[in-house]
Amino acid sequence: MSLDNSTGSGWALEHTYTSLPEKFFDFQSPVPVKEPQLILLNNTLCNQLGLEFTHVSNEDIAKLFAGNALPEGSRPFAQAYAGHQFGNFTMLGDGRAIMLGEQTTPDGKRFDIQFKGSGRTVFSRGGDGRATLKAMLREYLISEAMYALGIPSTRSLAVVTTGEPVYREQVNAGAIMTRVAQSHIRVGTFEFARQYLTEADLKALLDYTIQRHYSHCAESDNPTLSFFHEVMHRQAALIAQWVRVGFIHGVMNTDNMSIAGETIDYGPCAFMNGYDPRTVFSSIDTQGRYAFGNQAQIAHWNLSVLASALLPLFHTDKETAVSIAQEALNAFPQVYRTQWLIQMRLKLGLTGEREGDRELIEDLLALMQQHSLDYTNTFLALGSQDLTQMEEMKLPEFQAWYLRWVKRAGAEGRSLESALELMAANNPQFIPRNHLVEEALAHAVQGDLGFFETLLDVLTTPYRPNQAFLHYQTAPQMAWEENYKTFCGT
Repeated sequence: MSLDNSTGSGWALEHTYTSLPEKFFDFQSPVPVKEPQLILLNNTLCNQLGLEFTHVSNEDIAKLFAGNALPEGSRPFAQAYAGHQFGNFTMLGDGRAIMLGEQTTPDGKRFDIQFKGSGRTVFSRGGDGRATLKAMLREYLISEAMYALGIPSTRSLAVVTTGEPVYREQVNAGAIMTRVAQSHIRVGTFEFARQYLTEADLKALLDYTIQRHYSHCAESDNPTLSFFHEVMHRQAALIAQWVRVGFIHGVMNTDNMSIAGETIDYGPCAFMNGYDPRTVFSSIDTQGRYAFGNQAQIAHWNLSVLASALLPLFHTDKETAVSIAQEALNAFPQVYRTQWLIQMRLKLGLTGEREGDRELIEDLLALMQQHSLDYTNTFLALGSQDLTQMEEMKLPEFQAWYLRWVKRAGAEGRSLESALELMAANNPQFIPRNHLVEEALAHAVQGDLGFFETLLDVLTTPYRPNQAFLHYQTAPQMAWEENYKTFCGT
């Protein structure tokens, strides 16, 4: 039902996605819950979306974000999509998510408003359609931290508890999170169209996506190729940003690769402490497919799946289409290397491009891996010029590298101070350390949000030094992470 006087003001929902053929979605309302209670409301994001809840009670806000009451103009539906999960193709869809619509902001931008954990849909495949409070709080915390780090990401608008249990390995409190995204179109959406629908349906999806996200591609001689290049460049830039802060997505399936170039789905994600490209924490990634150092290669693999789905639209002649797609794909490694160098130069305060930059960066990473140095804190120590923070920095091989860096940082007549300023703007003081996230979630699911809210506050200003929270920069003991696992939350 719609309660105009209790769902806030500023709603300006549209539904352009439902202009696509009906097989791309299924109209369905969220399943009402027993006893919704508001846990978190992102007031900053509310303002950015043009939403106002000042005169709405917490009880009514909880009903709204649980799906028990819907805002005016909503027309909820679940999206259909497929995907390669750990390399295996399967039919998927929104098995526990419902789209309310697309909110138009005061500055004319468009964002999807989606509930996660809102009950079973036609795509649930036997699942209960619900989500745990811990998983939803985890996504809220880390997605907002990623946004504050300057990394393209979906965002979290609200979390409510449902008053109903969710059964996983144990009984958990149920919750619903409201996710905000540029859109929820994925590589897997195109896979679904190619595998199960007609070429006309695939073309309709492409035309819609171009119009919504890459309108300039429509004027190209080959709009499909231009679109693919745009997605490829955004993904390369996104993965390089992940690497800059030590982020491990954990489940880079094609259904979790956003066409809009945003980080989406914060299930078994984590942040790296000691530098090691093999780092993986996901409980379901037993082979290390989505390890930290594999993320660029997996993005390339996912893009090959997108290219395959788009083949009929690259060219009417199959051989020509394959040639076009292959040539475009072959460009990814260089595109990514360029983006990676941009991000790593920023971490080291370097400007311009000089021969030897890549070797300088890779030599530092090799030293960090050899001595198990903390990824975030090593760059902070370099940026502070206090090399006494780590005993390993006193070693001859590190001192030799440091002299090379000083020489390169001062190239072109730049002062070392200017290099340090650039480093400060690109090396976070605070990241969502895994042990802190787990501690915050453990307290929060017991009803104590104090530490969670403190950690969230710190993570929303990650580049600002804060003497009161220096202990948040400390990595856990290596033994703590030996058996640490993250879970997808479904």
